[in-house]
Amino acid sequence: MRVLATFAASFAAGIFLAQYLLPVQWLLPCAAVCFVLACGRIFLRGRTGRRVLLIGVGLALAFGWNDLYILKVQQPAAALSGSRQTAVMTLCEYAVPTENGAKTTVRIEGIPGKVVYYGDPAILDLRPGQTVTDDVYLENAAFIREEDVTTFTSKGVFLLAYSRGEAEAGEGSMASPRWWPARIGRAMQEKLAVLFDGDVAAFMTALLTGDKSGLSAQASADLSEAGLYHILAVSGMHCGFLLMMITAVFGKHRRRLVAAMTLPLLAFYAVLTGGTPSVLRACVMLILYVTAPLFRRDSDGPTSLFAALFLILLVNPFAAASVGLQLSFGAMAGILLLTPRVYRLLSGGKWRGKVFSFIVTAISSTVGAMVFTAPLSALYFDTFHLISPLSNLVCLWAASLVFIFGLIATAAAFVFQPLGLLLAVLPRVLAGFILTAAHLLAAIPGHAVYFTNPYLKYWLAFVYVLFTSAYLLRGGGRRKYALAAVLAAAMLVVTLRMGETRYSAALDAVVLDVGQGQCVLLKSEDDFALVDCGSSNSWYDPGTIASQHLQSAGCTELDYLILTHFDTDHTNGVADLLSRIPVETVLVPASDDKLLAELDAFGVSVETIYDLRAVEFGLAELTILPPVGEGDDSNDRGLSVLASAGEQDFLLTGDMSVATEKHLLEQYDLPDIEILMAGHHGSKSSTSAALLDALTPETVCISVGSNNYGHPTTEVLRRLAERACVVYRTDLHGTIRLSLND
Repeated sequence: MRVLATFAASFAAGIFLAQYLLPVQWLLPCAAVCFVLACGRIFLRGRTGRRVLLIGVGLALAFGWNDLYILKVQQPAAALSGSRQTAVMTLCEYAVPTENGAKTTVRIEGIPGKVVYYGDPAILDLRPGQTVTDDVYLENAAFIREEDVTTFTSKGVFLLAYSRGEAEAGEGSMASPRWWPARIGRAMQEKLAVLFDGDVAAFMTALLTGDKSGLSAQASADLSEAGLYHILAVSGMHCGFLLMMITAVFGKHRRRLVAAMTLPLLAFYAVLTGGTPSVLRACVMLILYVTAPLFRRDSDGPTSLFAALFLILLVNPFAAASVGLQLSFGAMAGILLLTPRVYRLLSGGKWRGKVFSFIVTAISSTVGAMVFTAPLSALYFDTFHLISPLSNLVCLWAASLVFIFGLIATAAAFVFQPLGLLLAVLPRVLAGFILTAAHLLAAIPGHAVYFTNPYLKYWLAFVYVLFTSAYLLRGGGRRKYALAAVLAAAMLVVTLRMGETRYSAALDAVVLDVGQGQCVLLKSEDDFALVDCGSSNSWYDPGTIASQHLQSAGCTELDYLILTHFDTDHTNGVADLLSRIPVETVLVPASDDKLLAELDAFGVSVETIYDLRAVEFGLAELTILPPVGEGDDSNDRGLSVLASAGEQDFLLTGDMSVATEKHLLEQYDLPDIEILMAGHHGSKSSTSAALLDALTPETVCISVGSNNYGHPTTEVLRRLAERACVVYRTDLHGTIRLSLND
């Protein structure tokens, strides 16, 4: 079976090269070169010749297939971008609510690939298989407003469709068996809501069906910070539980019967849970595992792994950019290649009892998975969970029982609900245990480190070099690895301290890159404040970004969270922030029932600012200016913040308009300032010439990301250029760091 592994691995390598490195115009020439090299097999004999043939053909096929997919799927979809048409769309899943309506994934006849449709809330009542006819505006999902995005294309979505008319629903193929998995999944979610409540219900729904939308911000943050979020990513663990249940019912020696039951059940479950790369990988591997003995072949882990990757990339080469795929296959590769070696190292090759074996197995599996996933977590999430081995040891055993008994309880509830409620007691208790454990583990100081500390990437590289050297060094046994671990821990302490000492000015200001939104961190000595925390770009997580920067700076509690106003691009990250780091006081311009309810849930003290408020802030001072605007526009009824360190000042005005800026200048004697935060993300209706002439800022920061408003506008950029202001933009420069001294 290693022949298949060699070919599949070569194909996968070719797809990754095509997706990440090779220009499109190079694909066919590279395919031709690889095919010619494969023909060199005629000059080689034995295993070497066969490997050359398999690798060459695999690479050639990958380059050619990627080019063909672009030609037949991506380019035709991209050609429709910017057009408007009346489309008949078939829903592939249930719609979910959005800020301005609802969205769902659809298929449009004549358009290759899938489409995400943004429409009226009425589509929330429709079922998969039904049709919607609507006048839609189409936009390229791979290149949104000049920003390259793989969030959609990695899932096979190449167009976004925005409603511009009145949607009309039709029956479509709703009654087809094709949509049964989605309907059963929805029925399971409804039944789970009856059997469980609160975060336990959301946890069970995520564990059994893959829908994580019901989790509270606190539960989601706890699971993530404790390194346990992978429990909810439907993957090999869940599929393994299904196989375990089938084997327990039919007997492990009835291989044909087990295989006959496993294949359709896994396929059905993969569709029910959304067909994510992790579950598809697990299903393919388990199918090969149960069918290999039927053909008198040994099941081979690497072969199964690469075969699964081959099939996924064959269906959609753009899936190579899926973070879930990379993490899933990376974790499994580590488990297959490294976990047995780590187990032998920790156990000394001796049997020491069931408890010891359980502990060592759990730790070995976690360490094996982390070896390949840690760099990916650092790259995509700026996080390295040091506590993962302990978290998995404490909780994974419970997760298996929760899944098995939760599934049994749900099935029983469809037959006789009281029986389901009775059987749900055990999974309810165990799910509560996991959530409580995650909360406690996430509260342990040093449970994770964050790569917002720029020195940590060097520490991570040092760790890999250190342990690789220990592996290559002959002799020494476990002592050399123990020494490597001590050196790694010592260097981590030094690295974390170096990250904290980067903030050493009288006042440090960090304009965080949160896309189209605003979030500004202020620090002076041991005091921390955050001005706003939000983004209108769904692929940014402002609350998590802010908490990571704060913790990297040594913040254990945020002194002040100042919200200039309540627009979502300034506040929608607040719940995630509060879930990760405590906040002493929140300063707001007025009451907002929805946000105040969120803040009250976290037990935060809230103060409404009606008059000018001066706050001592380490070596600096914060002056909170109350709303000065008129009318009902929240942009003009917001707070302004003047951060001062000696003779240097930094002014933030939120999204106030030109007229309100005039009122601000009239009511308060503001000093000449060194740094100005451009109003309203660079909108032409803010950062007026009058404000610039009165305050004479030397530096102007613009917090901006992908948007369809034209921010920052040419008018504002021209005003700044005419006054020789130094301009920094988060969309061009990323996170901006500023220092103000006495």
